[in-house]
Amino acid sequence: MNEKDSPCANVVVTVDLANCLAKARDAADSQLNAVYKQLRGRLDAADGQRLVAAQRLWIQYRDSNCSAERDLYEGGTAASPVHLACLDAMTRAPTKELVVTYAVKLK
Repeated sequence: MNEKDSPCANVVVTVDLANCLAKARDAADSQLNAVYKQLRGRLDAADGQRLVAAQRLWIQYRDSNCSAERDLYEGGTAASPVHLACLDAMTRAPTKELVVTYAVKLK
């Protein structure tokens, strides 16, 4: 929510912020899934299995980390926007990471 590249940095009303962040999270998730799907189609079986294993662990980490951050605001109106912002930010990061790491396979 406080990141400079947050897509909802200028939204101040809590409901509007939650809506904006939900859309941003969905867009980030769609983009990650598109890159992931493209990679899966270009990797051999062993590399594909390693990617699947890594992504499953990453999803567990992301969900746990964002739940912990949300819980810091438990009972307050910021809990939902904080959770959504965390999911958005944490999903955008590995999309970039996958593109860099697997650049040779995406050509």
